[in-house]
Amino acid sequence: METPVEFSSFYKLLNAIKEGSDEKKEILEIELNKYKEGEDAPSYLHELGQLFLFIGVNEIYKYTNQKDLKVIGNLSKEEWSNLSENQESELPQYLAKQMIRFTKDNNIAKKISQKWGKSPREINKHTIKMSRYITEGLIDMLE
Repeated sequence: METPVEFSSFYKLLNAIKEGSDEKKEILEIELNKYKEGEDAPSYLHELGQLFLFIGVNEIYKYTNQKDLKVIGNLSKEEWSNLSENQESELPQYLAKQMIRFTKDNNIAKKISQKWGKSPREINKHTIKMSRYITEGLIDMLE
């Protein structure tokens, strides 16, 4: 039986940093580097989710032009509205689009399928759902 795909411990880490736990920032960087490479992923779905978390956090930094989650978490509605106008997209749509674009541009389905013995089609079948799932978690953490 496969392990359920969930990232609550990662979201707790992000939330702790957002709440001001600066000592956790180094742990976040280590985790993000692991997630980028798919280290320690117990399944292909976990690897896809981990990659999307890596992309999502980095795209939040780009979107907000800020690398401090505490500052990002305290942005006002007006500031978010201005960012949406500047980016010509609201954050959830922006994040999901970036995740999907990255997988296509970097042939991620093929790479993950080769590693896990799955077909690229099987990986692609989960790409949009996983991007939504990860985006929802990231947005929830920011609120």
